[in-house]
Amino acid sequence: MKKEQALKTKKAKQEPLLRHIKRNWHLYAFLVIPIAYYIIFRYIPMFGNIIAFRRYRAGSSIFGDEWSGLKYFKQFMGDQSFWRAFKNTLTLNFSYLLVRFPATLIFALLLNEIKCLPWKKFVQTVSYLPHFISMVIVAGMVKELLSMNGPINKLLESMGKEAISFISLPQWFPTIFVGSGIWQGLGWGTILYLAAIAGISPSLYEAATVDGANRFKRVWHITLPCILPTITTLLILDIGGLVGSGGAFEKVFLLYNPMTYETSDIVSTYVYRMGVGSGNYSYATAVGLFEGIINLVLLLTANIISKKTTESGLW
Repeated sequence: MKKEQALKTKKAKQEPLLRHIKRNWHLYAFLVIPIAYYIIFRYIPMFGNIIAFRRYRAGSSIFGDEWSGLKYFKQFMGDQSFWRAFKNTLTLNFSYLLVRFPATLIFALLLNEIKCLPWKKFVQTVSYLPHFISMVIVAGMVKELLSMNGPINKLLESMGKEAISFISLPQWFPTIFVGSGIWQGLGWGTILYLAAIAGISPSLYEAATVDGANRFKRVWHITLPCILPTITTLLILDIGGLVGSGGAFEKVFLLYNPMTYETSDIVSTYVYRMGVGSGNYSYATAVGLFEGIINLVLLLTANIISKKTTESGLW
C-alpha cells in the first residue's frame, strides 16, 4: 500500500511538470544547445582523465595501454619546474585578485554615484570596450608599448633614463600581467555589481538622506550591505580559481618567453608544453587533474568560510 501511494504521489508531482514542459516546449528548446555543449565539451572529456593513471601512447587506445597507478603524480611532485609553475600561478592570480577585486567594486560604486546620465553612459562604454578586444590584439599592443623602441621607453629616454627591456625581464612580468588585466576587465567586472545596486529600494536612500546621512554613509550602511551576497559569491568564485590558470593561459602564452619562465610560466602553459609540445599526455593529464582538485578544495573551503562568516554562499 505504501509503495502504491508513493507511486501515485510521484506521478501527481510529475504530471504538472510534464504538462508545463509540453505547454512551454519552445522555451525549453533553448536549453538544448547549452546542455549539449556542456555534455560534449565538458562532461564527456572528463573520461580522458583516466590516462593520468594509465600510460598513453599516440595512435593506441584513447584510454591508455597499461595501468601506471600514481607514477605520473609522483613524477611531477618531484619536478622543480612544476612547483615553479604552481608558485607562479598562485602569485599571478592572487596579485590580480588583490588589485582587481577592490578596484572593480570601487569603480562600480563610483559609477553608481554619477548623476549625469549621458556622462555615466560614456564612462561605462569606454570602460567596457577593452573587454571586447581580442587577447591576441591586447598582447600585440602590450608588446608594442613595452618594446625597446616603444612609447614608454621613448618617454624614459626623454627623461634621461635608460630603456628597459620589459618583455625580456622576469621581474616585470607580474606587473604587465596585472596591469593589462585591470585595463581590459575593470569596466566589464562592474556589470554584476551595478545590477545588484539597481535592485536596492530607493526608499532606503531617501530615509537615510532624511536622517542626515551623507553619500559615504549611504554607500557604507546601505549599498555595501545590500550587495554583500553578490560580493561574496564573486569572491568565492575568484578564490576557487586561484590555482586555476585556464583563464590566464592565452595571455601568458602570448606574452611569455623562455627568458621570463621564472615568473611567467604557469600550470596551464606547463601542461601545454608537457602534453602538446613533448607528447607526454599522461603526465600532462595528471598535472591538470591535480590542478582541478586543488581548485575544488579551495572553492569548497571558501564557500564554507563564507557561510559561517556572512551567512551567504554559492549553496
